[in-house]
Amino acid sequence: MGALQVPAASAEGQETSPPDTAGGPTVVPRPSDWTGLPGLTRLTHHTRILIDPRQASATTLPSGRAELPGPARQSVRALATQLRTEIEQVTGLIPRIATDGRPDRDDITLTLTADRAPLGAEGYDFDSTGPVRVSAASTHGLYYGTRTLLQLLRTTAPDHRAVPRARSADRPAQAIRMVHLDAGRKFWRIPYLKNLVRRMGDQKLNTLFLHLSESEGFRLDSPRFPGLADPAHSYSRADIEDLKAFAARHHVQVMPGLELPGHATVISEAFGIGFGSGPGACTAAHTHSHLTPDWIIDMTSEKAIGKSKEIVDEFAGWFDAPLFSIGAEEVPGQLAECPRVKDHLAAAPDVSTLGDLLNRYINTLDDVVTSHGKRTAVYNGSEHLAAPQQRVHAPVVFLTWEGTGAEPAIPGHDEIAIGPFYNTPNNYHHKYPDEPWMYDTWAPSSAPDMLGSGVVNWADYNFWADDEYFEQHMAGARAILADRTWNGSPTPDALADFRARAARIGDPPGTTPAGTRPRVQDRPSHHWTFDDAAYPKGWTYAGSPGNTLFAEDVAGDLPGTSYIIDNPTPVPGVRGQAWRFDSDRDGVGFGGTDVAEPWTVSVRVRASSRTGDQVLLSSKAGALKLMQHGTGRVGFTRYGADDLSFPYVLPLDRWVRLTWVASPGRTVLYVDGERVGDVPASIPLPMRSIGTEGASLRGDLDDLVTWDVALGASAVARLR
Repeated sequence: MGALQVPAASAEGQETSPPDTAGGPTVVPRPSDWTGLPGLTRLTHHTRILIDPRQASATTLPSGRAELPGPARQSVRALATQLRTEIEQVTGLIPRIATDGRPDRDDITLTLTADRAPLGAEGYDFDSTGPVRVSAASTHGLYYGTRTLLQLLRTTAPDHRAVPRARSADRPAQAIRMVHLDAGRKFWRIPYLKNLVRRMGDQKLNTLFLHLSESEGFRLDSPRFPGLADPAHSYSRADIEDLKAFAARHHVQVMPGLELPGHATVISEAFGIGFGSGPGACTAAHTHSHLTPDWIIDMTSEKAIGKSKEIVDEFAGWFDAPLFSIGAEEVPGQLAECPRVKDHLAAAPDVSTLGDLLNRYINTLDDVVTSHGKRTAVYNGSEHLAAPQQRVHAPVVFLTWEGTGAEPAIPGHDEIAIGPFYNTPNNYHHKYPDEPWMYDTWAPSSAPDMLGSGVVNWADYNFWADDEYFEQHMAGARAILADRTWNGSPTPDALADFRARAARIGDPPGTTPAGTRPRVQDRPSHHWTFDDAAYPKGWTYAGSPGNTLFAEDVAGDLPGTSYIIDNPTPVPGVRGQAWRFDSDRDGVGFGGTDVAEPWTVSVRVRASSRTGDQVLLSSKAGALKLMQHGTGRVGFTRYGADDLSFPYVLPLDRWVRLTWVASPGRTVLYVDGERVGDVPASIPLPMRSIGTEGASLRGDLDDLVTWDVALGASAVARLR
C-alpha cells in the first residue's frame, strides 16, 4: 500500500464566499495566524480522511515533544477514527479512513511533519483551500487543527458541510491552559467531568487540575488508606484510569492536587497526625481563629511526615500528567508560637523558623513527586514566611493567586497564574472572574517562567452544589481564558461579539446536554427544617465547634452550609429548631440552579429589625425579598431590571408564614395562608443561597420549603 501523497492546493470547483471579517473566523480560541480566502470547500459523501500508513501508530515527532503539556498519547489513526465520528455527528457524513492515493478536493489529510518546528508541541498548519490539510509535529497539534475544522463546520449553515477557505499557522501563547476544580469540598460526577473535558479540548485548553483533598473531604479511594475517603463520594483507581483515557483522547492532561500540610483536617483526623493530636498539642490560638489545630499536619512529627510521603507516593502513581500539586498554602503564622513548634525549631539544626519548617516539608514531598518523574506544584504563600535555611527546590512550580497574572512574581520559579480568574460563587467570598477585564485588558505573560494561566473554581460553602451551577458560572470565563492564552494579541472586537461567537459555535460533538433536574410533582422538591442533623458521609467539619452549620434537605438532595466565620445561631423555632440571622455576612450556601416557573416557596420567618434590603433566597439573576429595597415590603427582584413589591410589610417579633406562588408572568403572595396580593411578573426560583453578602435577613428562619408546581389557594391554606 502506497503512502499518502499531498499535492499543491487547487481552487477548482470551490464555492465562493466573502472574505473573513477583521474579527477572523468563527473559532474559539481565535487563531494566532489566519489568512481568509474567498470561497468554501465542501465535504461530500466521498470525503475521506487520509493518513500516512507510516504514521498511523505515531503520536509525536521529535520536534513535537515538550515537557508541558506532556506527551501526546493518541495515535494518528485513533485521531482519524475519532474525527470520523465527530464529522458524522456534525454533518451526517461518514468519511472513510484511507492510507493511500492522492487526496481529492473534498478530502481531509492528517500529517505529522517536522518541517514546521516553530509550531512546537501544540501548533499546527491548517489549509482548507481543498483538500482540508492539517499538519503538525504531534497529535496534540493535529487534534487542535481538527477542532478548528469542526468549529468551522458547526457554524456554516445550512448543512454544516462547508469550510471557509483559509490558511493558518496556529500555535498557543502559553503552554498551560488550565481549568481547576475544587474536588475536595465538592464531589464532581464523572459524566460532568467528561463533558468538561470535551469542552476544554474543543477550546484548546489542555490541563484539568483536580484539587482532590481539602479539610472537608478526600476524593481518592485507595485500599492502602481505608477510611480516608468515602467510596460513594470519591474516585477509585479505575475511575481515574477511565477519566485519564478519556481525557487523553481530547488532549487534556488530568493534573492531580492534594492539600498538605494545611487544609488537611480530614487527613489529620484519619491518621492522628495533626497539630491538635498527642501530648503538648497546639491550640486554637496557634491556627486561624475559626479552625482547629488539626487543620494542619504536624510538620515536626516523623510519623506525620512519613504518612504524608506515603500518601503522595501512592497517588502520584495514579496520574501521568507532568505536574502534581501538594498545595502548601495558608499555613498560619501564629503556628510559630506553639510550644511544640518552638521546641522542634530549637532542637533541629536545619530549621530555625516556621518558614524553614514549611519549606523543608515541601522539599521532602517534592523528592517523592520527582521520584515519579513529575514536577511539584504549590500555591504561592510560602515565600512570605522567613526561611533563612531552607529554600523551596528550584523546579517547584508556583500557582500564583496574588497579582494580575500578567507578570511572574516569584523569582527563581516557574509559575502558573490563577489569581485573577477565581470563581468562588458563594455569598461570603463572592468572587467571580471579571470577564470584561479578562477579554479587553488582560494580556497573558510571555515571560519564559510564566508557564500559563488557569480558571480556578472553589466550592467553599457550596459543598453539595449542582455541577451545572458551577458550569453556568465558569463557562464564560473559561472560553475567554482559552481565547486569550492561545492568542495573546489584542482582541479585535467587543466582549459581546466574542460571547455571540462562542454561543454560535456551541458545544462540541458528543457533549451530553446539561442534566435537567426532574420536576417533582407530588411532594416538596426541597425542605430545610434547620434542625440538627448528621453531617453527610464523606465530608468532615473544617471549623471549630459552632463554626459552620449544616442545613439538611429532608425532601431533596441540596443540603446547605453556613459560612465558616459569620453564621446563624440555632434558636427555638415554631417546630424544633430555627436559625437566627443577625449580620449581612450570615448566610447559607446551596449552589442550586434556578428553577423555571411554576414554583412555590413557603417559609416561617420572625423578623427582628428593619433594614433597607433583606433577601430570603438569591441567585445571580434574582432574589426573593423579605424587605424590598425602596419600599420595605415583601417582594422579589430581577437584577438589572425590576424591584417588585407586594402590598405587605413583614411585622416584627412575630412568626408568620410567607408563601410565594409563581406561574409564568404572575406571582402571588400569601401570608399565613391568606392571599395578600399579586404582581404581573415572575422570576425563576433563586437557589444559590439564603441571603446575599450585603442584604441578609434580620431575624429567625424556620421550615423553608419549595415545590416545583404552583400550589393552589386551598393547598397554601393547609400549610402549617
